[in-house]
Amino acid sequence: MEVSGLPVSASQRAKLASAGYTTLSSLSSISSQHLARDLNVSNEEALQILNVVMRTGRFSDLAGASIVAGAQSAWDMLLEEEHNKHITTSCGDLDKILGGGISCKEVTEIGGIPGIGKTQLGIQLAINVQIPVDYGGLGGKAIYIDTEGSFMAERVFQVAEGCIEDMLKLNVSQLKDVETLKEKMHPNTFLANIFYFRACSYTEQIAVINHLEKFVSEHKDVRIVVIDSVTFHFRQDFDDMALRTRLLSGMASKLMKLAKQFSLAVDMIGDAEILLQSGSVFFDTTKGVVILNQVTMKFTDGSFQLTLALGDSWSHACTNRVILYWNGNERHAYIDKSPSLRSQSAPYAVTSKGIRDVVSNCKRIRMM
Repeated sequence: MEVSGLPVSASQRAKLASAGYTTLSSLSSISSQHLARDLNVSNEEALQILNVVMRTGRFSDLAGASIVAGAQSAWDMLLEEEHNKHITTSCGDLDKILGGGISCKEVTEIGGIPGIGKTQLGIQLAINVQIPVDYGGLGGKAIYIDTEGSFMAERVFQVAEGCIEDMLKLNVSQLKDVETLKEKMHPNTFLANIFYFRACSYTEQIAVINHLEKFVSEHKDVRIVVIDSVTFHFRQDFDDMALRTRLLSGMASKLMKLAKQFSLAVDMIGDAEILLQSGSVFFDTTKGVVILNQVTMKFTDGSFQLTLALGDSWSHACTNRVILYWNGNERHAYIDKSPSLRSQSAPYAVTSKGIRDVVSNCKRIRMM
């Protein structure tokens, strides 16, 4: 249960959220003295809050019985994974090592140094998720959370034009109705299907993420959430590392819940609807979360090495982790962490049209 539903005063709930206490579990093992210090309240008030948490927790335990009763079988999970959807990156080599593209129903973290193409890839995914189902896409919409102000509408327009051009070329080669596609597809339509949020502080970023569940439930055609970048506001102005850890943990759990929760939907779109006969449950595996991250220096074994920002605790917040890096004059992507993908790398290029394959006579995928 989240603190927002706790039966205490609004000011107390606000103080709890500001101090990084977003769930009842985050308050389960804390002392009243510690809580009083974090909230800047008296020890008596902190003790009253903890008593309410304890009583509320007992009721939530009763609700937990329904969760146990709704357990999912491993067979259903396997069938669900086999029908999982992917969003193409527009780079064949990159799609190949990703198992077909960015996987839906999962949280994928993409990290790299400035200028390597993180934002370009985020924009490309926000465009590609809109490719119609008839043309191999998901026909969905995107949420883009911008913390750095790097989102440029003119660049999105260019990437949309490139996507439409690729679809037209594909349809010409397959002798499909190109004129009908031209009438349906326009860059302005792609831009209109991206819901943009600008977060200028970590509190605004957390507020937006807290609002996502309600927003996505009202916009069921949203298929991807891109956060660019998740680290920006958490790498500065933070003297209290314990507070930062609590805030990040709460944000990570919400993102994971979002990716999982909306894979179970009754309202389905087109052939994204999958009926599993066992239990007659509808699974919508067409939503995912993409997190863009920055890198920092870490001293390991006597030398400095590049590592993704926010430390080891954050590394467990995502399902997949992809690191973008330079290999000579070529950009490469490396699968650093995944429960289902092998560690391997592939080249990619950032062009005027967006993310594309590297034009080379000797392209290859390198196993790590």
